[in-house]
Amino acid sequence: MKWPTMHSIILSGDGPRNRLLSWLIVALVLFMLVAPFLGMGQAMLNTLIRIAIFVVLVASFDLLLGYTGLISFAHTMFFGIGAYAIGLTLERGGPYFSSLLIGVLFGLALTLILAWVIAIFSIRVRALFFAMITLAVAHVFYVVVTQQYVLTGGHDGKNFHIPKMLRPSNVIWRIENLDVSVTGSTLVYLGIILLCILCFLAMLKIVNSYFGCALMAIRENEFRAEAIGVDVLRCRVIVSCISACFACLAGCLYAVWVKYVSPDATMSIQIMLDILLMTVIGGMGTLYGAIVGSTLYVFAENYLKEVISALSLTAGDIPVLSAIANPDRWIFWLGLLFVLCIYYFPEGIVGRMRREIEHE
Repeated sequence: MKWPTMHSIILSGDGPRNRLLSWLIVALVLFMLVAPFLGMGQAMLNTLIRIAIFVVLVASFDLLLGYTGLISFAHTMFFGIGAYAIGLTLERGGPYFSSLLIGVLFGLALTLILAWVIAIFSIRVRALFFAMITLAVAHVFYVVVTQQYVLTGGHDGKNFHIPKMLRPSNVIWRIENLDVSVTGSTLVYLGIILLCILCFLAMLKIVNSYFGCALMAIRENEFRAEAIGVDVLRCRVIVSCISACFACLAGCLYAVWVKYVSPDATMSIQIMLDILLMTVIGGMGTLYGAIVGSTLYVFAENYLKEVISALSLTAGDIPVLSAIANPDRWIFWLGLLFVLCIYYFPEGIVGRMRREIEHE
């Protein structure tokens, strides 16, 4: 009898397939888990949390784009639904764990209904029209949220409180030797990181199941998949609902961490474009591309300006160099870096690394 290995249990038999990539992912996960105990500042913890949440969000989007060949611009709508469900239930029901649970369940239920309705009425059309329909639905939902000022706070959004046990002022344990305190905020941080890991592993399990094989068959050739017995419409509806639910969970985790929700922070088209860019940079149809793309994008977005500022100091008064290394032009360099990345890695960084291994 052959016992299952840890690789098959945890990673569903689908590892990164590249030794360097494997070690980098392990190092990133370990760093995320120990960061609160290393005296990292709040800025670094915020960056790591954004990476973890975006990994779930981008991976759920990759279920549609990379594995099924569908592009949905309504993904941030489901992310926003999760965030607003948490915010409104905690604000109206009070900062209790029961309100937190109700918010998650309500967000998932609303997400599931909307995703099913959108899929049923739009997924029969061609991929381009499906993308346009989801974009229209997401825009309508965004406008509705911004106009319902009494309920959602409009463009200003809403602040809310989380349960007292999870607040930074609640000191649970103090490590005297390391001068580190385990607070409610530490519990929230570790809880979000662990939940993001579980969500990623669950999606990895899905794409390596028979259902995932059916999705990839649909992506490669819809008519051939239907000819061999795959129910194309049913599979697309199911994966749309699954993808939306994971996006909703990412929104719930985001709201718990920032304790604030607004349309621009959760539902804007800019976030949708960021998700699409992370997916393409990391590599579509890999899931591990979500980790690479999210990490590179978030770190570049947060620290590229500081790097350029350091370069501008070394440039001195040299006219050309000082103009190029101006910190105010960091967004130009960010765009240039990603254009070069897409140009030299058309199949994504993970896709390129896997292809090199296969050719060895």
